[in-house]
Amino acid sequence: MDSDALNTFLVVHRRGGISNAAKFLHRSQPAISRRIALLEQELGVPLFERIAGRTRLSDAGRVLIPYAERAVAAAQDAEQAIRALTKQNSGPVSLAVTGTLADGRLSGIMKRFAAENPAVALGLRTATSAEVSDLIRRGEATIGLRYNTDRAGDLACELVLSEPLQVVCASDHPLAGKRVKQLAELRGERWIAFPETRGRREIAAAHVFALFLTQGLGDVEWTAVDSLTAQKRLVEAGFGLALLAQSHVAEELHAGAISTIAVGDLAADQHIVLVSRRGGFLSAAAQRLLETIRRDYATRDVSTSRGARKRPPTRKVVARRRRG
Repeated sequence: MDSDALNTFLVVHRRGGISNAAKFLHRSQPAISRRIALLEQELGVPLFERIAGRTRLSDAGRVLIPYAERAVAAAQDAEQAIRALTKQNSGPVSLAVTGTLADGRLSGIMKRFAAENPAVALGLRTATSAEVSDLIRRGEATIGLRYNTDRAGDLACELVLSEPLQVVCASDHPLAGKRVKQLAELRGERWIAFPETRGRREIAAAHVFALFLTQGLGDVEWTAVDSLTAQKRLVEAGFGLALLAQSHVAEELHAGAISTIAVGDLAADQHIVLVSRRGGFLSAAAQRLLETIRRDYATRDVSTSRGARKRPPTRKVVARRRRG
């Protein structure tokens, strides 16, 4: 089995069929079909099945997937390592990040890196935390930035920031800018959180619930909102409270659009982690990008993220606060 055959197999799987794979690889459909047929002949088993007009993996195909991904990634490592001998300051570097980390700080990192390394082709993809790990694992991205450590042994994870979480509310909330002794005092509020989705490691509803459950407070009323921007707008409008990192709401806090409620017994953090393939090849450009990200996050100031911001509102609230 050569890496080209395995890569063709992976593309057919990911693109959902021979036709889409041919377009993606800029080859003819007969060439793709022949490549798969030769691979199946070599293995002695079919890798795909046609069910209801759709191409699906066979049992053998499902078994082959993780091995094919590792083999293709290793071949890419080898190619990049050889090229790096002659082109230390150029080449592609792909960065995969969790969507809510694709903020102003990341754009600043990319701008500085591009200015310092003009010959490097820097790419960016956004995904959930689990998808970021999968992109790194498959070799489709060089470096990942996600929430929380991936426990899989084939990935190297490095904590770059542990950011405290805080309760945010509308600027006209009765508790805006104030402090409560216990989280229990906020049990009757409506909460806004990401829906619980496989692979998402942001502050999902389950995270909020866990904080209450560990104190024996039971369930709380909540609204699932699958967008950080929408969550912040709903908090502004008084629709509920949210548990967010200070960096997620820095602009809104500065403008007085929202406020915070300090909670005496709240101790929750969000970990931001750099991810790469353990033992995988990192070009000189990729290593420079890693160091750029490390430096930037090392200087991040989160000293005010646990305290409440006592700032008078500077804009009108567009809706009345609604209690759960």
